[in-house]
Amino acid sequence: MNTSTLVQKIWSFCHTLRDDGVGYGDYLEQLTYLLFLKLAHEYLQEPYNRKTHISKHYS
Repeated sequence: MNTSTLVQKIWSFCHTLRDDGVGYGDYLEQLTYLLFLKLAHEYLQEPYNRKTHISKHYS
């Protein structure tokens, strides 16, 4: 997935949440959390193989 595809997906999620009545601050918080989890997942994969210190329960 390249940067422009990711940006388009994020804006699509923002529009969907906004249209459902979710406030800007709320969906910004949720999308930031999802991006954090996505980044943590990618760090576990090749070529990084980094430890994320996220409990298996939450991953």
